[in-house]
Amino acid sequence: MTLRLHRLSNQLTHSAHTLARRIADLAFSKKGNEVTILDLRGISNVTDYFVVVSGDARLHLEAIAEGIEDGLREEGIRVSGKEGHGGGRWILLDYFDVVAHIFYAPVREFYALEKLWGDAPQETFETH
Repeated sequence: MTLRLHRLSNQLTHSAHTLARRIADLAFSKKGNEVTILDLRGISNVTDYFVVVSGDARLHLEAIAEGIEDGLREEGIRVSGKEGHGGGRWILLDYFDVVAHIFYAPVREFYALEKLWGDAPQETFETH
């Protein structure tokens, strides 16, 4: 399934779910693998959604993260926090209501966020 959304004018006028789907779309544009959205509303007080994506190498993770940041910045949406750049294994981008987790594939398997948050409804997207 290919995911495409209209450009967002700003974060305040769109739902967290729309933002999560936009982050998923931007991850796809950088060839992110196994993109999954976890709906944490009512389960977590920290955020409404996780977007989990895998990459094949450190440079791939950085390209995905930069693609997300650049794409949203062009739409007036700024990252509130980021961690893990340069580590090559896991990058976190915090957009308050949505947190993107960009993993090196073996690290994603180890942390298994989809299993940890197994009660959360999930949307999984794959490229053709």
